[in-house]
Amino acid sequence: MHMRINTPYVIALLAAAFTPSIVGADLTGRVVLKGTPKPEITIDMSADPRCAALHTQKITTRHYVVGANNGLANVLVFVKSGVEKKDYPMPTETPVLDQVGCEYTPYVTGVRANQKFLIRNSDPTLHNVHATPKAGGGNAEFNFAQPVKGMTTEKSFAAPEVAIRFKCDVHPWMFAYVGVFDHPFFAVTDKDGNFKISGLPNGKYTIEAWHQRTHRAEAGQAKEINVEGDTQVEFTIDAAP
Repeated sequence: MHMRINTPYVIALLAAAFTPSIVGADLTGRVVLKGTPKPEITIDMSADPRCAALHTQKITTRHYVVGANNGLANVLVFVKSGVEKKDYPMPTETPVLDQVGCEYTPYVTGVRANQKFLIRNSDPTLHNVHATPKAGGGNAEFNFAQPVKGMTTEKSFAAPEVAIRFKCDVHPWMFAYVGVFDHPFFAVTDKDGNFKISGLPNGKYTIEAWHQRTHRAEAGQAKEINVEGDTQVEFTIDAAP
């Protein structure tokens, strides 16, 4: 008696047996602001009429951008420790740090160490791009001009650092902050303070939330968590005095 074998089924079973299992969880949560920060400062762009002409409403600083239910935007949330040291695949998309309306956008972002990213001038005026990493941290300071609308320049940073400040020496109100990481487990909170980090393997980690106004001179707020499948974590950040 001959047994009929379902060949595709057997192949599927063998493939499953010899494919290593990859466990990745979604780490989600919110960052909430506690307290009342100082009022934002109105930016005077009259020194460059080409910048002023790009706005019909007043522009303010972005020290604390607060959304629904006190959710705090522009917070870097990342795994500080516990991540396996290995070569993680680089993202296929190229990040862009743009200059729009004589402001950097995004205001806070993250990239991988040695990941190429573009810096673009989308304004009809001269900007200069001045990155100021900490001395001795492994990242080189740079400062270059982008005088023409549409110009792009490719850059990268060699070493992890939270966070590198960008400024424009032509327009002293222009700032941005770029976190550099040696792994893909980081995110920036949205306008309502929400974040999501995907593909985090199960394990114990230290998670940090860093806000440029509150934590610029010190480490961010850290929490120890144990990830066993999808996990949530929340942070409350006190407004700086």
